[in-house]
Amino acid sequence: MRIIGGKYRGKNFTPPANFKARPTTDFAKEALFNILNNDFNFENIDVLDLFSGTGSISYEFASRGVKSLVAVESNVKHAAYIEKNFKELGFSQAIIYKSDVFRYLDTCTKKFDVIFADPPYALENIEEIYHSVFRNSLLTDTSYLIIEHGESNDFSSFPHFVSMKRYGSVHFSIFDPMK
Repeated sequence: MRIIGGKYRGKNFTPPANFKARPTTDFAKEALFNILNNDFNFENIDVLDLFSGTGSISYEFASRGVKSLVAVESNVKHAAYIEKNFKELGFSQAIIYKSDVFRYLDTCTKKFDVIFADPPYALENIEEIYHSVFRNSLLTDTSYLIIEHGESNDFSSFPHFVSMKRYGSVHFSIFDPMK
């Protein structure tokens, strides 16, 4: 796993072998950040990374100098690994919460410019991510919710749906609160 852009471009990470997380592929990350580069000045945005896993997406945002980053991961070992990397790289704008994502979403009062969620593809209530974000008004007017998912999910009929991008087996559904 490596950071593909920003200040730490090319930095490699090797998560412990017993990790059960599935990092987003470099191909899909590059495509995602090309999309985001067109719509956001990273230095001015607040980011929420849900189901952070290995921290791959968090590192990408932090490497690009986002204003603030909140990563949420329920697995204690994964969260400790992410926190260690945040400290080693000096990502002072980044914080990790060791919490259940849905509990975090229901108690969060901050608004974010980008919310990225990469849940396990087999998560039965994956739609609840969308519902929790919009129910709790966690997006600014000029923001995106991006849910990474597998082929079996279809969010195209949901309000605020903008597009679905496919990169191999990785699918990103993008939502804009103003659409």
